[in-house]
Amino acid sequence: MGFVKGLKCRECGAPYPKEPLHVCSFCFGPLEVDYDYEGIKKVLTRKLIESRGKTMWRYQELLPVDGEPTVGAQVGFTPLVKANNLARVLGVKELYVKNDSVNYPTFSFKDRVVSTALTKAKEFGYKTVGCATTGNLGNAVAAQAVQACLESYIIMPADLEQGKIVGTLIYGTNVIKIRGNYDNVNKLCSEIADKYGWAIVNVNLRPYYGEGSKTYGYEILEQLGWKAPKHIVVPMAGGSLITKIEKAIKEFVKLGLIDEADTKLHGAQASGSAPITTAVKQETDVIKPVKPKTIAQSIAIGNPADGYYSVKSINVSGGWAEDVTDDELVEGIKLLARTEGIFTETAGGVTVAVTKKLIEQGKIPRDESIVISVTGNGLKTQEAVLDKLEVPRIINPSLSEFDAIMDEKMAVAQKR
Repeated sequence: MGFVKGLKCRECGAPYPKEPLHVCSFCFGPLEVDYDYEGIKKVLTRKLIESRGKTMWRYQELLPVDGEPTVGAQVGFTPLVKANNLARVLGVKELYVKNDSVNYPTFSFKDRVVSTALTKAKEFGYKTVGCATTGNLGNAVAAQAVQACLESYIIMPADLEQGKIVGTLIYGTNVIKIRGNYDNVNKLCSEIADKYGWAIVNVNLRPYYGEGSKTYGYEILEQLGWKAPKHIVVPMAGGSLITKIEKAIKEFVKLGLIDEADTKLHGAQASGSAPITTAVKQETDVIKPVKPKTIAQSIAIGNPADGYYSVKSINVSGGWAEDVTDDELVEGIKLLARTEGIFTETAGGVTVAVTKKLIEQGKIPRDESIVISVTGNGLKTQEAVLDKLEVPRIINPSLSEFDAIMDEKMAVAQKR
């Protein structure tokens, strides 16, 4: 059995049973999972964790399931890359990239939250699952629902990138496109969950779903040798991930798995959808909804569900938030690819570009350890960079024509 006592309200603390609930009936605050930390502390050690398979489930006592995982057993434990080449370009001492662009099975950190949510959906006895998605979540729900033998419905804005649409349809799921943005989709999914009684992972299963994100943070701490970095830069859409990384760090300290932590959390958004970074800069916790207009569609949420809490996580940690233009995020994608050989989607371009900006602003000192969060694969959003790349030369299979290209390159190099 697991160590989940139940749910509790993040605002008033009212207790709830382990059921598919997500909103407090007293104050309408969001619900979160309530753990028996004293019980966990008695059994969970570094040695036990290290003895387990290299997946997110090596931390299973800190996840909201009552038994062994039944979905997503191979998800997680993605590389923490020591990014020396990028560090030299940015002029910093110690830089890492937490690379969930290679997560199994759909190449984004959403595989983590879905494996937790669908395991819980099966525990609750659901036969049909679904989600509101900006792309990555739909891919993950569709793929893992197949593995779990569950029917799935993926509701998405009609204008998502082709790679993400194909990456959902291929699994034979039910895809419904909506004329409107993510906030319209999310509202509809709340209504669908109520009427049809389905498990919508980011609606009625949200408290359990979000806990999967903590494993992204746990892995960073373990992979750094059981210590916390000074800075983590995190992309923000609904704002949940940055709060769960904060929770992961605090849990490891509480359980004695790391000695201490003074990590500053920095939030990253695209300027065309930046309600959270705007609030941080204006020194307010009031999130003003916006209408997203950015190529970074995976983080284009104008009314973020966890916006208030993400602002709080940033402020409590002593971090900051910044946003970048579409042109800047494309340069971030190219910079990461051309220094570290990692092709990230637009959200990763945002975190790279924001990291660069925060270093230049002095918000992140150049001599402190930094982790950049990369949460999705660039093959899903090729449209973002397609017209920003060099056009390949076409020649005949002739050595003389190849020699002409090399002569041109040498001439250019000599002029420099």
